[in-house]
Parts: sequence; C-alpha cells; structure tokens
Amino acid sequence: MFKKETYISRREKLKKQVGNGLILLLGNSESPMNYADNTYHYRQDSSFLYFTGVNHPDLVTVLDCESGKDVLFGDDYTIDHIVWMGQQPTIASRADKSGIKETQPLSKLQQVLDAAKSTGRTIHFLPVYRHDNKIRIFEWLGIEPAKVVENASIDLIKAVVNQRNYKSDEEIVEIEKAVNTSVDMHVAAMRMLKPGMRESDIAAEMIRIAEAENGHLSFPVIATINGQTLHNHYHGNIVKDEQVFLLDCGAETEMGYAGDLSSTLPVGPKFTSIQKEIFNIALASHEAAIDMLKPGVAFKDVYYQSARTILEGMKGMGFVKGNIEDALVNGAHAMFFPCGLGHMMGLDVHDMEDLGEVYAGWDGVPKSTQFGLKSLRLGRKLEPGFVITIEPGIYFVPDLIDLWKTNNINTEYLNFDMLDKFRNFGGMRNEEDFLITPDGKRLLGKQKPKTIEQVEAERAYAFK
Repeated sequence: MFKKETYISRREKLKKQVGNGLILLLGNSESPMNYADNTYHYRQDSSFLYFTGVNHPDLVTVLDCESGKDVLFGDDYTIDHIVWMGQQPTIASRADKSGIKETQPLSKLQQVLDAAKSTGRTIHFLPVYRHDNKIRIFEWLGIEPAKVVENASIDLIKAVVNQRNYKSDEEIVEIEKAVNTSVDMHVAAMRMLKPGMRESDIAAEMIRIAEAENGHLSFPVIATINGQTLHNHYHGNIVKDEQVFLLDCGAETEMGYAGDLSSTLPVGPKFTSIQKEIFNIALASHEAAIDMLKPGVAFKDVYYQSARTILEGMKGMGFVKGNIEDALVNGAHAMFFPCGLGHMMGLDVHDMEDLGEVYAGWDGVPKSTQFGLKSLRLGRKLEPGFVITIEPGIYFVPDLIDLWKTNNINTEYLNFDMLDKFRNFGGMRNEEDFLITPDGKRLLGKQKPKTIEQVEAERAYAFK
C-alpha cells in the first residue's frame, strides 16, 4: 500500500466531486473455479484498491459525502478460517492502514443503506462486472441484476475517471516496476524460443517470471504463431522455422499496477526478407504514433497517422491501391489494422474499461461504429499524467479477407489477389508504454528490443 494519507486524500476528493449522498464501493469476493474452496487467483476491484488500498475479499466501503465519514464493512475471520489460512489482520487494522477510522460487520450495511433510502438520499455505485456483486446490489437496493449497470451513477463514474486517469509520481514508480518485469519477460522469450518448442513453453516462462517478482500477470499471455488472432490464448502449437511468433504479455505488481508489451520475433534466428519488410512497416507506424504524443493532441488523430503509415507502406508492397486519404476515410486500413492503437493503463491493463470507454477513453464522446475505428479504446485529447500504450500492428485475417472480398468492401483500395497469397502469414505488432508529460512523453521502464537488429541480437542467444 501507499501511505494512508494518499487514500484519505483520494476519498476526500471523490466525496467533494460527487457532492451528495452515499458512495458505495464494492470490493471483490473470491471466485470459485470448480467448487467453492478451489478459487481462481484473487484480484481486488481496481477502484476499491485505488481508494482504499485494501487487498482482501468481501469488503465494502461507504463514503458519506455530507458527513465526510468513511466506513469499511467486513467480517473478521473466525477460528474455522484461521486453521486453514493462518492468522490474518483484523478488518480494523486493514482500515487503519487506509486511514478509515470506523469499521462495521457486513450485516450492518443493509441498515445504513435502508436509512439512506428512507430519507431519499442518493446511493452512488459504479458499474458492476461480477455476477455476485450484481446479486448483492439486488439484495441491498432492489435493483434487478440485468439493470444494475444501467443504474450505475454517472456522477461517480466521471469523478473516479477524473482521478484515476492522472497518475501520481508514486503510481508511476509502481507502473515502471511492472513494465521492467514485462521487459524481462519479453527478453527471456526472445532468448529461449526455438523451432520444435510448444507455444506453452514460452507462456509458462512468462508466468514464472511475473510470479517470481511477487506479482502476477496483468492479463493472460498471448504467445502464438497465429498473431492474426488478436487475443489468441491457445498455446498448443509446435513452432516451426520461418514462422513469426507474436508475444503480448505483461506483469502486474503486488499492488496491482500493470505493464503491457508486445513483441514479434522469428521462430528461427532471423526474419525472412518479406517478414522484415512487413515488420518495418508496422514499426514505422509505431514510431509515427510515438512522435505525435504530447498534451493537447487527440489520440484519435494519432491513430489515424499510425493507420496512414500502414496504408502507405502496404501500398508500396502492392497490397493497397488508390488514394491513401480516401482509403483511410473509408476504413480500408482495418483490413490490416482491425483494432485500436492503444489504451489507458494503470491498475487495469485496460484502465477503467469496467467504467466504460466512452468516459475513460473518450471523455464522454460517443465512439465510432466503423469497423476498426470502433475498437479504438482511447480517442480523447492527451493530458499530462496519462499512461498509455502504443501498439499498432499488421494482421492478415483469412476470414476478414474472404468477407470483404465476397461483399466487395473497399475493393477500390485493396489488392485481394495479393492478400490471398498472405492469408497464412499471421500478424505482427510492437507495443510500448508511455507517460504523457507536460512537454511531451516519456517511455516507461527500460527499453524493450524492438528493431529487427535488436530482436535478432537477442534471438542469437537461443541458437548458441
């Protein structure tokens, strides 16, 4: 945890911004994997962590905007728990570290909420993404589970976003820890991958490195020869020479802060000439995006420049034809780049995605419905304190090629005969993490190998 004054200050600011009523912050419970006592890795809700720092299941915090009082609700473990889990800190001691002076058992929460409802006070809560918490909201407030998200407080969402979007110096220290471990993960993969390995060999080593730093993964490892599938979590393939291998993984620190990096490497010691050509186009797109990062620049414009660079490079190879600007407006770039350019990052690898991208990433502006652009998680103007990822890529998705060809989509801008020849190529991307500073940007963490020369230099270790 940070010092208690950090959490006190955050809660005071939140109560002031929301202005009235009660703020109900729900922590997460353990989540059973196949029976109650065999659970998934526990992860506290990120907003609960941000405002309390308390990483323990089955807790609820109530903040009273009028009286200023904060109360942590939870139950101390009994001897039946202790014999299995050992002695645990009391709820009161956990609250004290967060600067919360009052604690109550969970059984008292209903009385507090009923009293607020009886006097017409507003009870603010964030969108709920876990089903057990939706049931709790139903039990406490009478809101049906299917309607819980739509009844979340917009005022509270905006107030939380307006704090969590701007990373403090102490948060940056934690994020850089996560990024540095993430770099170690990627370098390790570059130095161990060899033809004949299973993808799971790499995935397992990524998990080991993250856990060896007393942390966890910030999201499930993507380690695959099928890089065209953006979130491919299957690791059962045997890798072969002259294939390209896409690795997207990151570490999470003990305090919950994330790193997120991507690398593309040859399965053999060197990229082929055609792989180098496409790799360098993707890298040029990456660098073009980085060059634009500074306060006041709309990230949507950074995305367009990244996509424009891809279209120009692919036109040089014969994949694209016609006017580049027209192709960009009509979304032809989404044939190669069907996803967003990057996202906010912090306590969530996709920071505050549970609160809604329209608020966290778009500042309330509705997102586009155009294929490709609709997947852009961040479009708002950049501001100092934002932590973002940059991760353009080039992907050859056979189903997308067939769909657009059959339906004559962007045929005036795309060479489908050429695309058909690359339908089994896979995908490539580079990803790094940046802090927006008052005068520009700063790479977070140590430098990850990202050029062809740097990647191949690391690959040489695997073939000594």
